[in-house]
Amino acid sequence: MQIVRYQKENTMIKKIKLDYNFSIFLNSDYSVHRGSCITHQVHELKDIHKDHGGFPDSYTSKNTEINQLWFNQSQVDFEELSKQLGMQVITVSSILQLPGNVIPIHRDTFFQINKQYPDDNRLKVRANVYLEDWKVGHLVQYQDRDKSWCNSTHWSAGEGLIWDSKHLHLSVNAGMAPKYTLQISGFLND
Repeated sequence: MQIVRYQKENTMIKKIKLDYNFSIFLNSDYSVHRGSCITHQVHELKDIHKDHGGFPDSYTSKNTEINQLWFNQSQVDFEELSKQLGMQVITVSSILQLPGNVIPIHRDTFFQINKQYPDDNRLKVRANVYLEDWKVGHLVQYQDRDKSWCNSTHWSAGEGLIWDSKHLHLSVNAGMAPKYTLQISGFLND
């Protein structure tokens, strides 16, 4: 188990290693929810798109599809996740990204947390955890503290990153196998 600590005054990004049984996420039925990740991005993140040349017509609902499932406290140990990650866990979801799909450049807007806690000003963060060892063609690209771009590849199951809403990132599955990730969102502990 690794407990992660941060400095709140810095724009944050942190590499993590989560020690957890991922079978509930890997063995779930992802066919119950499928949708395009750009449905809201196209309207909510126009500032990002403008800065990067505009939103291309070549991104469609067919090549930006994800299968996302949400988990509650009776299914997943929020307390254990909170302890390991140094955050108050509010939401837990997992994403299956099939080969040939892209999640274009975006920032996390923490929609569910803002809906539940509209007046809470604590720092909102997301842990993006890889549920399986890296496979060829799987990539997460993210903007680091200094705004340089980094590629995340060759990961082991349980590794990942924690970032706040300031970090742009994207996800690609140009491989031949599904890519599974876990998204744990909440408030950074003081």
